[in-house]
Amino acid sequence: MAFQGRKVFTAGEVLTASDVNSIVDQTTMVFAGTAARGSAIGTAVEGMVTYQTDSNTITVYDGSAWSQVYPSVAGTVLAKDVVGSGTSITTSMTATSDLQNATIYVSGTSAVTVTIPDVIDLWDTITIWRNAGGTVTIAPGTGVSDWAGAGTAASGTAISLTFKIDQTYNAATVQKVAANTYRVVGKITA
Repeated sequence: MAFQGRKVFTAGEVLTASDVNSIVDQTTMVFAGTAARGSAIGTAVEGMVTYQTDSNTITVYDGSAWSQVYPSVAGTVLAKDVVGSGTSITTSMTATSDLQNATIYVSGTSAVTVTIPDVIDLWDTITIWRNAGGTVTIAPGTGVSDWAGAGTAASGTAISLTFKIDQTYNAATVQKVAANTYRVVGKITA
């Protein structure tokens, strides 16, 4: 069954099985796990959204497969909404323009490096939270020619200056302040 879209009911109109099924298909359905989801839904329809209580995950059916959208899979980005977006990582990554005005949550006990290339617009930011014990290093990437924070600065085409978020549950924000120019502020050390 394809989605019918929003339907406006009038007083006295009969609510059909098709109407109810369409409403159900357009909600976030809650299941104990993927097996329960599979037996309850049968044939999935593109755009269906489910929440699995056993894993605390949200999945969306894209027409051919279920894809996990929350928490995001390491290195991928959640869809943007009006308050920005986020991604949760446990391995090193290079930021993309999708993370403009977004937050990266670093979890796990392994050391992680977040590389920030020149991919965001002037005055926009990327915030990085250290949510676990692993060391978090913030490094400049391709296109960044002026990089500063924690009282130190570097410039040129091959900047090696990095910053570390100094403690668990601390954060840093990287902001583009001019062409190819970034500043890192927060609980960091050089």
